[in-house]
Amino acid sequence: MRVLVLGAGVVGVTTAFYLQKAGHEVVIVDRQNEPGMETSYANGGQIAAAHADPWASPATPLKALKWLGQKEAPLLFHFLRADPALWSWGLQFLRNCTAKRTEVNTERTLRVALHSRNCLKDVRKEIALDYDCREEGILHFYRNPKEFDLAIEAAETMRRHGLDRKVLTPQECVEKEQALSGVKDDLQGGIFSDEDESGDAHRFTQQLGAYCRQQGVEFATNHTIDSLIVENGKVTGVQTDKGVLSGDAYVMCMGSFSAPFLRPYGIKLPIYPAKGYSITLPLSHPERAPSVSLTDDEFKLVFSRLGDRLRVAGTAELGGYSTEVDEVRSRFILRKTLELFPACGEPDDVEFWAGLRPKTPDSVPIIGKSPLDSLYLNTGHGTLGWTMSCGSAQVIADVISGKTTQIPLSGLEYSRF
Repeated sequence: MRVLVLGAGVVGVTTAFYLQKAGHEVVIVDRQNEPGMETSYANGGQIAAAHADPWASPATPLKALKWLGQKEAPLLFHFLRADPALWSWGLQFLRNCTAKRTEVNTERTLRVALHSRNCLKDVRKEIALDYDCREEGILHFYRNPKEFDLAIEAAETMRRHGLDRKVLTPQECVEKEQALSGVKDDLQGGIFSDEDESGDAHRFTQQLGAYCRQQGVEFATNHTIDSLIVENGKVTGVQTDKGVLSGDAYVMCMGSFSAPFLRPYGIKLPIYPAKGYSITLPLSHPERAPSVSLTDDEFKLVFSRLGDRLRVAGTAELGGYSTEVDEVRSRFILRKTLELFPACGEPDDVEFWAGLRPKTPDSVPIIGKSPLDSLYLNTGHGTLGWTMSCGSAQVIADVISGKTTQIPLSGLEYSRF
């Protein structure tokens, strides 16, 4: 079967990898000149099943109200925009802010994340990839006692669904990561996920893409996808700025752009772009920077050591498709980083970045068949695209190949909406 994968981020490239592995002829189509140049370019770097707790929870609406108008808020909604898509998404988001929905959505996300973590390990066994991988776990640390209590409850929910997380004392947090010694007296404790990982998603995507090319995957880069060609309810091709490309099946992996692209065909994906920010700080004093990947839950920041660089990412902004870097929000991340790890790097050398993360209102990706024949969906991974990429790719390859999926698809498909 000839399969066209629409999008060459980490989700698109892993999808191509598993489809080729299953024996299909694969073409990746993307507007950029090489893989991983948009949302996968400078993300937080964590393979974090521990981040499976959904944004929509009973505590979120009050927090969001508190953060309204705060330029440095971890989550910033621009609901005053004349944007019906955001309003519709927001209403669905609020409907998911119940304890029952939070547990359901946690299980669904964890189902994909845990499967994906295992799939990534298998990929590494098969292919020699160098992407600054660290298998040292991820440590969430807390300074607010109320937030710590809520996190312990969430960790117990995840434990029921298969993710082992260990609650640590402040002393144990510092023993796990010496770079936290400067804030030891402020810590309430931490939660450690020893099988979570970190690494450079951009390097992973490019190296896996190169391997796919060696295996015969065709890359139609520098191709802007304009529209689908649909005949009698079936997709028969894609119109690009360089002509028509056709195949037997098509996989939507265009992240935040999946929703507006498919809307004209009656497919209403509840995906909205959540703009996230990151900084990449070259380390002048590596010994002062963390080695274990960290998450600061108070400010919603993640820290990943990528060789001689420190990647710090966080905050989310819902307000359209602009990737313009906001100076205030970026400088906030840099300031908080240097407060935690003083003089670890030179601020003048920092690289700022912003990208759009495809967020569903329930924080669960959309995987499976679409209402159009021959069109499949692998999109809406939100902040966990790197975490869930291999697993969701393996699943959609099974679906297209007509095989029984290795994890249940219930609650992951488009039909849930």
